[in-house]
Formats: sequence, C-alpha cells, structure tokens
Amino acid sequence: MQFEFEPIDFEVYIGGCGDAAVDSKNRIFAVSIPYPVTVFSQDGKILNRWPEDCCGCAHGIYIDENDFVYIADSDWHVLSKFSPNGDLLMQAGNKGRPSSSGAENGNYKTIKRGAGPFNAPSKVTVSLRGEIFVADGYGNSRVHRFSAGGKLLASWGEPGGGPGQFRLVHGVGVDENDRVYAADRENNRVQIFDTEGRILDIWNDINRPDGLCVRDGIVYVSELGHLAYNDNVMYEPYENMPWSQVRVFDTEGHELTRFGGEDPWKPGNLYSAHGVNLDREGSLYIADSGLPAPETAAPGKKRHALQKYRRIS
Repeated sequence: MQFEFEPIDFEVYIGGCGDAAVDSKNRIFAVSIPYPVTVFSQDGKILNRWPEDCCGCAHGIYIDENDFVYIADSDWHVLSKFSPNGDLLMQAGNKGRPSSSGAENGNYKTIKRGAGPFNAPSKVTVSLRGEIFVADGYGNSRVHRFSAGGKLLASWGEPGGGPGQFRLVHGVGVDENDRVYAADRENNRVQIFDTEGRILDIWNDINRPDGLCVRDGIVYVSELGHLAYNDNVMYEPYENMPWSQVRVFDTEGHELTRFGGEDPWKPGNLYSAHGVNLDREGSLYIADSGLPAPETAAPGKKRHALQKYRRIS
C-alpha cells in the first residue's frame, strides 16, 4: 500500500492553532486563542465563532459521525460535548477543579500519581461504538474511557517511563477493533491498549507524538519535534534539533509515509504540529501551535497555523 500526500492551497487566518476537526458538511472547526472555536468554510471564510465563555481553553477537538463536537478543556478540566452550533449538551469532570494527581499548575513533571478525570486534559476521540476516550496528560497521566452519555467506564496510566506509564499522554485514537492508541509525548512513543487499559504494543522512536488520528486501519501521528520549546519538555534546545513532521502507519506499526521538512517556514512543512484530523474524503488537516524555541525563532516569518494535505496515492 502506497501513501503520498501533498499540501494544497489553503489558508485560514488564525493564531497558533491547537487542533482542528471537520464535520460532514466540510466545515472546519479550529481551536485557538482568543476564540475557543472558529468555524471556517473550505475556502477559508469564517462562518461562525463560538463565544469566548464556552470554554476555558479548548485544547483538543473531535467531531463524530453525527457532527457532535467534543472538546478537551485543559483550563476548566472538563470534557464537553456540543451541538454543531455550540450548544452545550454534556459535560464530564469537575469544572474548575483539577483532579488530585499532585501536579502543580498542569505540569506533568510534577505529577505524583494517576488520578480521576480531569487535570488539564489535552485530546479527545470517539470510537465507532460511540465511546469517548480522553488523553488526560498535562496534569495527569491517564487515558479515560466514557460511555456516549458521559459515564466513566475505565481509567489507566501512571506517571513514568515504563509500559502503561506516561510522560504527557497528549493524543488518543481508536481503531475499528477497539485498540486504543495513546501518544506518550515526552517518552517518544505510542502505546496501544485494549479498552480496559491492558497494554498490547509499544511503538518506540517516535519523536514527541502530539496528535493522533485513526481511520480505516491507518494511524496518523503528528510529531511535535524539538523546535517547539517551553519548560514542559524533557530536553534543552540544541543545534540541529529534529523538525516537526507527520508520520503514517498501519495498525501494526509499519510506517507507510512521512512528510514535513527541515525548513519549518516552507509551505507544507511544519513548525510544531499539535493536532491531526481527517475529513470524510481522507484529506488531512494539521494544526500547528507555532511555539518556537528561543534559539530557532525567526522574526517576521509566517507560521502555518492550519494546513491541509490531499492524498495523491
């Protein structure tokens, strides 16, 4: 099976973009600051902006087959489900009250124990059975599984680098066989579990996986790389740091393709890929948070907040 993608002429005017998802009408829902959710048409026109008080910080977004919108809110410590127009339908977690992981200000380095939902969650996905999975990673070290109605069914994970442990679980996806893929960012790996949290496999040597999406037996992983830097990482900036890119695998971990290049400002390349999602036609949308390391910042350069890639083979 051959996979190849090319960037297409697509531009939306938004700041650093944390994540994006596409509904059945090909409307693009992007999360950023200051507007939690901005809805764009395919030609980049703004169709709607949700009110600023709908979320604390919309860190991750997912749209299911019925066009319901799910948001992992890292400031309010909740999972929220909305209608396509932004009406709140369901919320899980204790709004404004982080769970008792021992973390300080959402810093995964200070986590003392795995805890319940939520402490600065990052990403969310929905399985084909309608169950909801949340990567609860900045202030916690767990994946949570919920029923479609928001009932907690299972949680797993502890801080650390061993099997089943996490150092900033940031992305999550579920395949057709209910295998759960968790992007264990600062451990540079993807861990695969069943829906009860039993570990099935570990893919190593993935460079800070940040976003993760699974569709039709294919796993899309956005690698943050080392150009994006803050105090929430496991390294110090250094010369010739690996760049951000997207890698594509089958469900057994065999790499099918990758794209992204050394020059992060070049169209089609990435600075700090933070989220990856697909539309119904199989095109990829890569959100770029655009937070540069001090040594690599390029004043006057234009960030690629949200790029679209079409599959050509």
